[in-house]
Amino acid sequence: MQNKKLTFTVEEAKRKLEKYCIYQDRCHQEIERKLHEMCMIPEACELIILHLMAHDFLNEERFSKSFARGKFRIKKWGKQRVIRELKQRGISKYNIETALKEIGPNEYLIVLHDLVLKKWNSIDENHIYKKKKKIIDFLFRKGFEYHLIQEEVHQIMQEDKNQ
Repeated sequence: MQNKKLTFTVEEAKRKLEKYCIYQDRCHQEIERKLHEMCMIPEACELIILHLMAHDFLNEERFSKSFARGKFRIKKWGKQRVIRELKQRGISKYNIETALKEIGPNEYLIVLHDLVLKKWNSIDENHIYKKKKKIIDFLFRKGFEYHLIQEEVHQIMQEDKNQ
């Protein structure tokens, strides 16, 4: 059984959270949760957050940009899902808009096309409309815009008919 330290000095908490922020970009909400877990008093929390921001360990714009890039490129999330997740983390509208600029429009459509094609080929369904519904539902959950999904699915269906 590992002993968890229950109390921390402000300096110990600063160092611990600096390491936490260096490992990966964090948002304010994650830092506040960590400080709560460390049972820090509100005055100490404020000092620590100000220290992290002043020394650029905590930067919400950088966090939101890396979050959007990572979730799009690695998990293939659409813009709507990225927006929803950033809002849940308390990110400002300005930072969300800045983060979405990290997703190039051409790259976005290419990823959507690849996902539609991959899903189209993987679904073993004879009824064309059931197959279409499954693909649309899948991509909608991933956070892609409905009109873009419709266009891509329609295009894939046309290509499939022509073969």
